[in-house]
Amino acid sequence: MALQTPLVPSAPADAGAPMVINCVAYSSRGERIGDIGVDAISDVLDQPDTFVWVGLVEPDEALLEKLQEEFGLHDLAIEDAHKAHQRPKIEAYGDSLFIAAQTAQVVAGAIEFGETHIFVGRRYLVTVRHGASLSYAPARRSCEQAPDMLTYGPSYGLYAVLDFIVDNFMPIVRSFKEDLQELEEDIFEDTFKRETIRRLYALKKELVTLRLAIGPLQDILNQLTRLYPGLVRDEVRPYFRDVYDHAARINESTDTMREMLTAALSVNLSLVTVAQGEVVKRLAGWAALLAAPTLMTSWYGMNFHHMPELDKPWGYPAMIALTIGICGGLYALLKRAKWL
Repeated sequence: MALQTPLVPSAPADAGAPMVINCVAYSSRGERIGDIGVDAISDVLDQPDTFVWVGLVEPDEALLEKLQEEFGLHDLAIEDAHKAHQRPKIEAYGDSLFIAAQTAQVVAGAIEFGETHIFVGRRYLVTVRHGASLSYAPARRSCEQAPDMLTYGPSYGLYAVLDFIVDNFMPIVRSFKEDLQELEEDIFEDTFKRETIRRLYALKKELVTLRLAIGPLQDILNQLTRLYPGLVRDEVRPYFRDVYDHAARINESTDTMREMLTAALSVNLSLVTVAQGEVVKRLAGWAALLAAPTLMTSWYGMNFHHMPELDKPWGYPAMIALTIGICGGLYALLKRAKWL
């Protein structure tokens, strides 16, 4: 059933509110009706066979209170959406769901994490972005290009958003694998680099943060595949299972890389210890070579008159030959033992 023309204003939805990225009305046939203003949401919902998809970026308290009034959102959910740094979770409030998910984005060559808070009802979907996160415009366009799937309503839009979030983790995981491969090459070089240890630690820290972001998301997706029959259409549940599989694969890759990083740190420490041991062995070998002539010359430097071969004409050459012979024997012995 089409909407009345007055419900679709000509001005864009975010004309007066830059925090509102999109506010779009859809019909039950999956057709885009048009952009609407926030004040017109309740008027759209009064019409049968429609739903609304709203996208926000770091909204202020007044805007969230307005959305609460339009959609009848729970006070606790609005409080969580206003405050970032929520743990990933899914909570049911009557006939609506509140989902908090962490997002990741590459900014200036570094990984930064943000949050997305999602409100899902029978006839609305609201996404609230905080911090580092990409726009969900591609997910919205994908849904609009498949109106037959968008007939499933907000639950299919929710799938598109969560799938977009999970897919954005994949290039980050690939970049982590490339960094790990480079670090492994640096580890096995002959020279010790403090920068390698610093990069290993930084990469492991980012992997732990990524693990904390993707791990709870698996539980959220698992619940969406089994629970909330009034809010999640049965036709959409297989799509949530597919996203769950992607999240599980990312989680396994993250765990594997964390184990490899731990092993790399241990290998690096072992190689440094072995290298130090080799240096100590060589120093000890040369010290042994110097100890023999030092001992013999110290005997003949004590100025005693009665010493063996002191008055013999061949005593000095014999002493030199004996010292060279002892040093040569020690050198051959230490060389065979790979101390030199």
